[in-house]
Amino acid sequence: MSSSFRSSVWDPVHIIFQILTMQSIYYVWLGVWICIMDYIAGTDRSLDQMFSYQALIFKDLNGRLIMGSFVLNALTCAIGLWYIIKRTKQCLDFTITVHFVHLLVCWIYNHTFPATVSWWLVNIICIVIMTVLGEFLCMRTELKAIPISVGPKVDL
Repeated sequence: MSSSFRSSVWDPVHIIFQILTMQSIYYVWLGVWICIMDYIAGTDRSLDQMFSYQALIFKDLNGRLIMGSFVLNALTCAIGLWYIIKRTKQCLDFTITVHFVHLLVCWIYNHTFPATVSWWLVNIICIVIMTVLGEFLCMRTELKAIPISVGPKVDL
């Protein structure tokens, strides 16, 4: 008799829905964080802040606030990894997938490959934060003690 606990069953539909859910979490929360930062800075909102790699610049306050939005989004997405993915071994895979899809969307949106150092630095830092925090949260859940019996304790 085999155990069904953490069985490794190939379920492509489940994986696709996990990818779509993580991508949705990524963009919804990035939009929320950018709106909060725009409110703080008093600037107008636009899709360029999310997809244009020229918006991520160190020189002005708005660019630094957008970078802060990306970092805060990495923290939020790590919590999403914890709730949706629930596996330490898969955190890096889903983080890379989310950021790879974001790279493709930015490439299509700008009609050019992202070429600024700041865009690459922000995304690499976000990948590291999201992966490490997601693995930490998932590992804490995976390492919880599993109760052996559910009946009353018997003294022997």
